[in-house]
Amino acid sequence: MTTALRPLSTGELLDRTFSLYRNHFMLFVGIFALPRLLVLGLQFWQLADQRPYARMPNIFASLLWSVALMIVGMIMAAASQAATVIAVSELHLDRPASVTDSFSRVKGHLLGVIAISIIVVIGMGAGLIAFIVPGVLLAIIWSVAVPAKVLENKGALAALSRSVDLVKGDWGRVFVIYLLVLVLSIGVPLLFGVPIVIATYMSAKAGMKNAVLGWQIASLVASFVAVSLVGAVGTIAFSLVYYDERVRKEAFDLQLMMTTIDAATLTSPTAQVGA
Repeated sequence: MTTALRPLSTGELLDRTFSLYRNHFMLFVGIFALPRLLVLGLQFWQLADQRPYARMPNIFASLLWSVALMIVGMIMAAASQAATVIAVSELHLDRPASVTDSFSRVKGHLLGVIAISIIVVIGMGAGLIAFIVPGVLLAIIWSVAVPAKVLENKGALAALSRSVDLVKGDWGRVFVIYLLVLVLSIGVPLLFGVPIVIATYMSAKAGMKNAVLGWQIASLVASFVAVSLVGAVGTIAFSLVYYDERVRKEAFDLQLMMTTIDAATLTSPTAQVGA
């Protein structure tokens, strides 16, 4: 194997994250962009469907669109996360990965990943509203729940519990990685979105309705591009954290080496003749 499985420092984990992303840029952007195309299409449809209805029907239509976009967005995000975990796993273990293969292996994991996402959002939200610290703590201890679910085929609750066990004793390091990923995930969309928001406001203030519509379309496209570009980074990072914690706590590197040696022995010509 060209990938050396060993305990990595925080700096090495981040370096490995961005190396994987940079060296397989089209793979990870494709994994996040393809599902988001459906969401983008629905957003365009919603924009085109806006009409000067009466107040109550307008509210009802907006509510329906919001629910539809939330459900579709959640499903597509779960598919992208699961596929990214699979791709990172293959690449980290020195095996080939592709967009089609990664998505083909997502089946059976979607509901679990969606359930984890809902639990994490509710838990973090409640924690942040309460005293902030509990929300941050939950984000840390559940940070590798999705990789645990996908790579170990666990249920949602079992994956959350597995994540707690894996990151135990490494909260500080995980927090640093989480903070850097969060800054990147928020910063890039803001970089794309703020100028468009300003332009939209100025066009609306000037009464330029066509320009406002154009900037609304530009905003949707900018959001799509931003998510496609940075969406995979966090999942890559925490998939690597998952493997690193297994190496540290469970000697996963030795387990994998023994499995590889056993497999090579079973398939060697000598073994076949002896059989």
